Amino acid sequence: MASLSARALAALIVGWRDLAQSPAYVALADRVRLLILDGRIALGTRLPAERELAAQLGLSRTTVSAAYADLRESGYLDSLRGSGSVARLPSRGGVVPDVFVTDQLDFSKAVLPAHPAVADAAPRAAAALPSFLDESGFDPMGLRVARQAIADRYTSRGLPTDPDEVLITVGAQHAIGLLASTILSRGDRAVIESPSYPHAVDALRAAGARVVAVPVSPDDGWDESALEQAFQRTSPVLAYLMPDNHNPTGASMPLAQRERLVALAAAQGTTLVIDETIGGLELDGHDAHPPFATLGRAVTLGSLGKSVWGGLRIGWIRADRELIQRVARQRFVTDLGTPILDQLILVELMGELDRILDDRRTYLRASRDHLARRLAELLPDWRMPPVSGGIAAWVNIGLPISSQLVLAARNEGLVIAAGSRFGVEGLFERFVRIPFTYPREVIDRGVTALAAAWHTVTRTPMHVTGEEYAQVV
Repeated sequence: MASLSARALAALIVGWRDLAQSPAYVALADRVRLLILDGRIALGTRLPAERELAAQLGLSRTTVSAAYADLRESGYLDSLRGSGSVARLPSRGGVVPDVFVTDQLDFSKAVLPAHPAVADAAPRAAAALPSFLDESGFDPMGLRVARQAIADRYTSRGLPTDPDEVLITVGAQHAIGLLASTILSRGDRAVIESPSYPHAVDALRAAGARVVAVPVSPDDGWDESALEQAFQRTSPVLAYLMPDNHNPTGASMPLAQRERLVALAAAQGTTLVIDETIGGLELDGHDAHPPFATLGRAVTLGSLGKSVWGGLRIGWIRADRELIQRVARQRFVTDLGTPILDQLILVELMGELDRILDDRRTYLRASRDHLARRLAELLPDWRMPPVSGGIAAWVNIGLPISSQLVLAARNEGLVIAAGSRFGVEGLFERFVRIPFTYPREVIDRGVTALAAAWHTVTRTPMHVTGEEYAQVV
């Protein structure tokens, strides 16, 4: 059975004392409950003993005992003889809806509906499949025809690329994990943005990295001074960054800052891992940047998951041949190749990608503007910053109660991630990421649920009609 030390749990719940006016035991229980719901505490994990956690947090044992009792009563802990307190999920009758209940509206994922081009490409790919049936299917690099299609796109965008500089993966997350396990050794420093894509943080830490956070915001972008100090003071082995339509802030890094970043990395011997999965989704104000690697040595990764369809589990790594070969060897530890049919669908779609991205930009502009209007109507005290690109808004809710809001939203039928989910050390309790990838009627339901949840945690009047509320519950 996995266990969580008092020190490790304390690191996960940084800032829990700031949660509204709740008694300490309630705030502590709420934060642990959210960690279980978000999957950051795995089901079946043994939590630290009450005495150990109390000492680590500087609390009385009575407070921790009351928090554990609250979690047991709501179905999130089991106390087993000889095993201590073990994380679980409640039955359907629990106080807070189960994250796995399918009838809830899920805003925890910023995903677009499948583009119609997928349905058109699939029969063509299936028709081409017989020509590849003599392949073993166990190929860590990927089909050459798929690697050629990706290489051709990089070349057309100004980055000459050979198929041997491309490795096909099972989505972008797979690519991040492969690169982390290939490049990093336990104890190595790795720079990452804060806030950032949470699963990337998980992958870096799973590879043993000591994460160094660099601030980024929708208004000011990347903190230039913090970025420079992070490289010069820690000499990171790897830096994972998303300079194009950053998730979750939507910021894009200016060209001059990109050039300085390349110079910093070169001076410290740092491998830049540049996530371009949301590239091409610039909504207004600027055109898409050329591939980051046109500026200097960098590893780039991409996928079709954000732009075409999340169900098409296909991604790639573009790097020099030596690193690609190392990643291919490392891949055998976890899997043996990417499904051939998915790769053939990719081949069919790459020639249409510019048209698909144009469709997506039109859709996202309208959805973004609709979200902004609905938030202004129902939650006028919240601040949605201008979003010039990407798939979500990083909204400032004004009070450090994002975790409480998320728990209340589940009772309104909405699953959404707390701002702290995107922070390296549990920060950003004043923020929530709201995707605008959904149709207008779904956005309406989500914002209505958030307004109802906000009323619950703050006791402020709702700007919601009875008809709107009935659509949620």
